[in-house]
Amino acid sequence: MTDISHPSHKKEHSIIDMLLSRNETKISDSETLLKNVQDRIHDSLKNGYKYARIVDDSETFLRKHVFQTVEIAVLYVDLVGSTKMSLDLPPDKLSLIISSFVQEMSYVISQHDGFVLKFSGDAVIGYFVGKGSSLQAADSAVGCAESMIKVVENGINPILGKEKEGVPELRIKVGIDYGPAVVVQYGAEKKNSFVDLLGSSINMAAKVQSIAKPNQIVVGDDVYDRLHPSIQEFFVDITKKLSGWTFTSKQDNKKIYSVYAYEKQSS
Repeated sequence: MTDISHPSHKKEHSIIDMLLSRNETKISDSETLLKNVQDRIHDSLKNGYKYARIVDDSETFLRKHVFQTVEIAVLYVDLVGSTKMSLDLPPDKLSLIISSFVQEMSYVISQHDGFVLKFSGDAVIGYFVGKGSSLQAADSAVGCAESMIKVVENGINPILGKEKEGVPELRIKVGIDYGPAVVVQYGAEKKNSFVDLLGSSINMAAKVQSIAKPNQIVVGDDVYDRLHPSIQEFFVDITKKLSGWTFTSKQDNKKIYSVYAYEKQSS
């Protein structure tokens, strides 16, 4: 098993290691996370698709808060190059990759005390309530995003590359934003009507994700401001480097909304 805390001779400082030390996640250690991922992927390739449903916890939460406003950190993770995959791969291979990918991302969200809102093709939208603390929600979302990249790089890709010829290396882009969202219910039936979240932070998370580079995390200013200082150090302001980024701050529509990109730190 690859030790994701030491990918080279240099020690790579990790957000998730900080969160582990503060006991804010269910994950016992990085190697256990990766082993579980590889066991599931291997089993899926060998025996077929056998993942459990992950979105039930979200539906339970949302039904308890119908028509209420909740403050959430929204995470949007998208698979890079899926359009090309759909043209290059046979349907059975493509469906196995996409289904395994979205479910593994869902498991990572649940491990970081988040909820899976829904799937959108090859993208997964998750959210973090933070149990009354916006600071905790922001930290958990960013820790989750870092775990997602490590799961793809060191968990999924080695298994797919070894057992499925012609499968390209998977890469992801992650965007995170923070803000209020309204829980809506479509229909009169409390148990069966579709429930969802509506809010500008959900749309912004998708926009922030679109400017990320492959295997990169980008967060909006409302997330960055809520991160622990030790985690803020992993991010750099990229707003001025962006061409055509004209979205304004929710607090001041005369100010451009700042965005920050994750940068790995080594010593």
